[in-house]
Amino acid sequence: MIYIVNKNNKPDYNIALEEYCFKHLRHFGKIFILWINEPAIIVGKNQNTLAEINSRYVEENGIHVVRRITGGGAVYHDLNNLNYTIISDEEEGEGAFDFKTFSQPVIETLAELGVTAEFSGRNDITIDGKKICGNAQAYHDGRVMHHGCLLFDTDLTVLSRALEISKEVVEAKGVKSVRSRVDNILPNLPEKITVQQFADRILAHMLQRYPDMKEYSFSEEELQAIEQTRREKFGSWEWNFGSNPVAEIVREQRFTGGKVQVFLNLRKGRIADIRFFGTFFGRESDLKPLEEQLQGVRYTSADVRDALGGLDTSRFFAGFTNEELTEAIVGS
Repeated sequence: MIYIVNKNNKPDYNIALEEYCFKHLRHFGKIFILWINEPAIIVGKNQNTLAEINSRYVEENGIHVVRRITGGGAVYHDLNNLNYTIISDEEEGEGAFDFKTFSQPVIETLAELGVTAEFSGRNDITIDGKKICGNAQAYHDGRVMHHGCLLFDTDLTVLSRALEISKEVVEAKGVKSVRSRVDNILPNLPEKITVQQFADRILAHMLQRYPDMKEYSFSEEELQAIEQTRREKFGSWEWNFGSNPVAEIVREQRFTGGKVQVFLNLRKGRIADIRFFGTFFGRESDLKPLEEQLQGVRYTSADVRDALGGLDTSRFFAGFTNEELTEAIVGS
């Protein structure tokens, strides 16, 4: 097992570094990474970026916007926010999207610091019911990458202004702002420390748990490969924003497994084009097989349900039933 303490604060570079480790360093088994970003919004792989951010505020304040390769919702990062990544082989028989197990090192470190945190919902860590960390995962070629965004002493005012919180969330949960649902770690610590000291404590905990873990340094060739990916992918407008499809029908609905937004074009009562956006998770990040399965299908609940029945949709939408997907596409 290796660990990497990444001192770079550029969000697009750090996401590129993460992907490089995920896809090219499998021979090391487990990999642990700590990293801190400049002010940035990191959007989920399947999200409609412009629907998640306050574009004017983000532009005026020089906040980076980068799309990651994992699902889930948009999160805000700044220099008082700590991110951690754990990469490992998938284990036979392990439950899909086991967020709780990967969150344990953080929960245990907080306990050592005198704070009781717990895993909550589908992918959160909370203190006294308030979210201090969101988690996301991706799967590739027998490997799983888990990462979490820890609010240590983040500017929650900027967070709430930079992220667009939909009326649906406000009405459904009765919240007046993001600040009523999230909290920083620092105010909860009996002994105040810096975000770097907090990072050191998490690393020390991991070294205690995995005494054979060694620090890894990238070669010059590896650094060049990471920079190329940053420049061509994670630093590009096409990847981070892309172009929203022109659609006759746009449907949006929230389920236990996450929010789903569907863009549809019909031709003679059949689905000509369909695109999915949202905060859902899935082992397969490429949704094209699912979208192609639905092309040409009559736009009725029965026909869509039958088409979905011919595909293992849990690969794309973990925690969703085919009935829920049918409802998301056609309606109840």
